[in-house]
Amino acid sequence: MKTKKFWNWKNQTETAERTLFLNGTIAEESWFDDDVTPQLFKDELNSGEGDITVWINSPGGDCIAAAQIYNMLTEYKGNVTIKIDGIAASAASVIAMAGNKVLMSPVSMMMIHNPATGAFGDHTEFSKVIEMLDEVKESIINAYVIRTGLSRTKLAHLMDSETWMNANKAIELGFADDVSRDGKSEEAGDAAVMFSRKAVNNALFNKVAAKVQKTKPTVTEQAQIKEPEKNGHSVDEIMERLNTMKKFM
Repeated sequence: MKTKKFWNWKNQTETAERTLFLNGTIAEESWFDDDVTPQLFKDELNSGEGDITVWINSPGGDCIAAAQIYNMLTEYKGNVTIKIDGIAASAASVIAMAGNKVLMSPVSMMMIHNPATGAFGDHTEFSKVIEMLDEVKESIINAYVIRTGLSRTKLAHLMDSETWMNANKAIELGFADDVSRDGKSEEAGDAAVMFSRKAVNNALFNKVAAKVQKTKPTVTEQAQIKEPEKNGHSVDEIMERLNTMKKFM
């Protein structure tokens, strides 16, 4: 089985320190209900000793994958230094909280927001989904509280507002410790700049699309009974994801 990895290790033979790169979407392919990928990441993490530097440039992704990686890094015996050279958004910001020290490039960004999912069903099932999302949010806040020392209420408000932070703001709020002075990682290069530009463009497009969707539908459109979205999930599937996540956060 060939696994599409979103991480890459660079072993430095001349020193005890190892380098881990987390680039792109966290678990672009399914991590949930996959015993192979999480175990592969854990095996590679524990295959060596010494301190680790983790470079992050990611818009986020699967919160369950982020929860497991967060735990794996916090339980690692050596020191873990997080360096954000592009963006650490959404689930990627949770992974960043695992560092003994968190450094950000002067031009990098961090973003935190409320968890989201796709679902289908009646109003009772959607009530369960809302309850599930609230629980996921509380799990994420656990990681933010440990690092920042901010109150749960303050963090909840920051997530509600989809808060974007430059390096200075992240340091002020306690999400980061200092500004990194050694530039970008060797593997980031131009790709990090291009990826950040793409992320900004996508964010702008999503905001425009959201405004367009606010247009009131016609009577005919309101009367249509549509099939569930293919990328939606049943409530049972979503609750199963929540129960899995609770094991790690």
